[in-house]
Amino acid sequence: MKTVQDILTNLLKLLESELSQVTINIWFSEARAIAFQNNTLYISVPSQITKNNIEERYKEIMENKLYDMFSAEVHVVLMTPEEAELFGSQEEEGGEYKEFTFERFVVGPSNRFAHAAAMAVAEKPAYQYNPLYIYGDSGLGKTHLLRAIENVIRKNKPGAKIVYITGEDFTIELISALRAQRMEEFRAKYRNADLLLIDDIQFIAGKKQTEEEFFHTFNYLHGANIQIVVTADHPPKEMYTLENRIRSRFEAGLLADIAHPDYETRMAIIKNKADLLGLDLSEKLCQHIAKSIKANIRQIEGTVKKLMAKQNLLHQVIDLDMVSEAIKDVLRDDPGVMMTPNLVVTEVSKFYGIEPDTIRSTSRRKEALVPRQVAMYLIREKIGLSLPEIGREFGKDHTTVMNAIRKVEEMMAKDPEFKAQIKDLSFDISREN
Repeated sequence: MKTVQDILTNLLKLLESELSQVTINIWFSEARAIAFQNNTLYISVPSQITKNNIEERYKEIMENKLYDMFSAEVHVVLMTPEEAELFGSQEEEGGEYKEFTFERFVVGPSNRFAHAAAMAVAEKPAYQYNPLYIYGDSGLGKTHLLRAIENVIRKNKPGAKIVYITGEDFTIELISALRAQRMEEFRAKYRNADLLLIDDIQFIAGKKQTEEEFFHTFNYLHGANIQIVVTADHPPKEMYTLENRIRSRFEAGLLADIAHPDYETRMAIIKNKADLLGLDLSEKLCQHIAKSIKANIRQIEGTVKKLMAKQNLLHQVIDLDMVSEAIKDVLRDDPGVMMTPNLVVTEVSKFYGIEPDTIRSTSRRKEALVPRQVAMYLIREKIGLSLPEIGREFGKDHTTVMNAIRKVEEMMAKDPEFKAQIKDLSFDISREN
């Protein structure tokens, strides 16, 4: 596949096995692929009616077929012509990434070290901290720091070749290059870079060919004294299915973690975002947001944006009721924040047809052992508890939990059916919550 339109063309061919030709002609004849980035395919369609119908009836099928094409999750975003035009203009101007600067990154005890490390790398690439490995839960600012590094280096070295990509997209590009016999072009893109930024590197773990290609790319750039910065949701030692030789190279660099922000940092983030948007929020309303959303900076910022939209579109005064409703809307969009270990154990027990108490028991029988390992894995992935915290949920030590998670990841890497089951379970947990 040489262009983004080729991806859509191949997708439509795959849809022929699920949809009639009449349906495809009616709803997809004027569809146009406009971008493929951050594991997302952006498609323009002629009207809002077409967009709504495809989203309601066919989007899930499309994403399933894209998964078949790339062996990785690819999301579909549908746009009207007006939305596509706006998207295109944002792309030309650098889009949303211009706001990701060090000045706009709110620093607190939870992220001070990562912020300082990123600034040092931006000012003197490959001077001392190479690679830089930033890790922490989703929504805490890892991507912000990556883009801030990019913005500084673009300013200091306008002609620099900077490559930013996610771990998933790296895999997808590799698959496309292999199919199209364009591996020289693929390697040239990364090995000619002056700066390599890879977000969510954990998605290459367990994908042997992707790991192999990344390993050689890493060695080439590192040997040429080119700065490499990666982010992940866990430290290298907890990426159990990642090859040891890659893990050791990450550990030889600088590791910087980002933890959940404390109350004072959350308050600063809210006030900073409100000021940027020109929104007047009282101290009481800021406090309510900070006390309600504790784990995810992205959701805090989303709440402030939601308030601005409601104020501008509905011409309403922002009060406590509106803030509470905005918080509910944001949490509903990303329900994982409110998950509990009990919810995960309950859903796993339903899936395997056993009692929750059996999962929490000391039984070593397979019908209890595998569900227990799956529950531990999903609690780690969906909630982000530490290994000792998960161990306390099951009366186990952290080593047992670590081994359980490693076992599940190994089974997922070897058994596509088991991996699909875990994906279904994860979806069910999110939906129940």
